Amino acid sequence: MKLFLVLVKPKAEPVLISDSFAWGSFFVGPIWLAARRAWIAAGLSLATYVLIAVLAPPLLAAILSLSVAVFLGLHGHDLQVWALEHRGYTVVHLVAGNGWDEAWMRLITHRPDLAARLLPEAS
Repeated sequence: MKLFLVLVKPKAEPVLISDSFAWGSFFVGPIWLAARRAWIAAGLSLATYVLIAVLAPPLLAAILSLSVAVFLGLHGHDLQVWALEHRGYTVVHLVAGNGWDEAWMRLITHRPDLAARLLPEAS
């Protein structure tokens, strides 16, 4: 079972964010964060990689870059949640499911008011 954070914002669809290791953030951190509109985190991580490449000797640069990649993998989804919270979203639930579909179904089952935001014609 995977865990998913549920974020809501008034008059917007709810957002589910996986609470797991972010492989995309591990491999291409700044690009992955920018694709998820976490602009500040993307910029800071890119600046970190550039500073490491410019200031550190090659062996140390490799070790530090790997460390930053592991950090971004561990906290990529947290940085995405942080960016959403700065756009007005609030974490309201933690849902478990074997995948996205099951997590959405559990959310809609327990919060029918959110289902109306997903399917306006059903209300």
